[in-house]
Amino acid sequence: MMRDPRLLVQSAPFLRRGITTPRLMMDVVLGLLPVVLAAIYFFGISAIAVLVATTAGAVSTEWIFSSKEKRGESLLDGSAILTGIILGLCLPPGIALWMAFLGGAVGIGLGKLAFGGLGQNIFNPALIGRAFLQAAFPTSITTWSEHGTITEFFTARPSNFALPLMQAPEAAVDAVSTATPLAYIKFGGEAAPLNNLLLGNTAGSLGETCALLIIICGVILAIRRTFDWRIPVSILLTVAVFSTLMWLINREYPSPQYMLLSGGLLFGAVYMATDPVTSPLAPRGAWLFGIGIGVLVVLIRLWGGLPEGVMYAILLMNAATPLIERITQPRAFGRTLRGEAIV
Repeated sequence: MMRDPRLLVQSAPFLRRGITTPRLMMDVVLGLLPVVLAAIYFFGISAIAVLVATTAGAVSTEWIFSSKEKRGESLLDGSAILTGIILGLCLPPGIALWMAFLGGAVGIGLGKLAFGGLGQNIFNPALIGRAFLQAAFPTSITTWSEHGTITEFFTARPSNFALPLMQAPEAAVDAVSTATPLAYIKFGGEAAPLNNLLLGNTAGSLGETCALLIIICGVILAIRRTFDWRIPVSILLTVAVFSTLMWLINREYPSPQYMLLSGGLLFGAVYMATDPVTSPLAPRGAWLFGIGIGVLVVLIRLWGGLPEGVMYAILLMNAATPLIERITQPRAFGRTLRGEAIV
C-alpha cells in the first residue's frame, strides 16, 4: 500500500518536558536569591537570623506533621523552604526570632497542611504566617529600624533575642526605630525620595526595600515562565491607573510612582500573588485576579487604617480564586460518545 506523500505525521515541535514542582520551587528560590542578598547587605546579620528562623519553623512543621511515608517527598518539593524564605522577607529585621519561627510554623501548619498539603491550600502559606504575626504581635511586626552600614554588619538587633513570653512584645522592640515610606506619607505627609525607594535606602521589611532589584528578578522569572506574567502586570497597571486618578483629584495623595515603588507591592506582585496554587490558571482569571488585588491595595492604602494593604489584598483575592476560576474557565467543545453537544 502506498503512503500519501501529503500526509506527514510527526511529534509536535513544541513538545517539551513538563515543569515539575521541585523545579518550579527551585526557580523561585533562585529568583529570590538576589533579594535575599540585598536584605543581608542592608540589614546585616539580623536578616540572616530572621530568614533562618522562619525557614526552620516552616521546615520543622512540615517534617513533624507529615506522614512518615511522605516526609521526604514533601520536603524535597521545596515548598516549605520557599514559604520560610518568603515569610522572612516579609518581616522587619528587628522581630524576635521566636516570633519568626512561630510564623513559619503557622504558615505551613494552618496555611498548607490543614488544607491537605501542597496543591489543596486556598491561601498563600507565607501570607497566612504573616497575617498571624500581624494579629498576634502587632507592635513587633510594625516596628521598623533603619538599615545599617557595612561596619555594622555583625551588629545584631537586641530585639531579635527577646525571650518568648518573658516580656511584653512592646518592650522587646529596639529603642531606635523609624517608619516606612508608606507610613511617613500616610501619617506625616512626607514622601521619601524615589531614588531611595529604587535602591533600597529605606526602612521596611527585609525583602521589600530595593524596588529595582525586584523588578529585574521579576522580569527574569517571567521570561523563564516561572509564573503567569499577567498577574503582576495587571496588579501594577491597576495600581498605576487607579492611583493616578486619585492623585489628579487630590495632590495630597501619593503619586503613582510612589505607590508603585514603596511598600511591599512589587515583592507581593512578583513573589506572592503569582503562587500557582492560590491564583487562577485561566488567562482571563489572571487578569481579574490582578485587577482585584490592585484595586484593594489602593483602597486600603488611601482609606484604610494601615499604611500597607498588599497582604490583605492578596489573601482576599485568594479567597475569590475558586469563583474566578468558575466564571473564567474556558468552555469545552465537542460531543459525548452519545452525540450530545458539550456546552
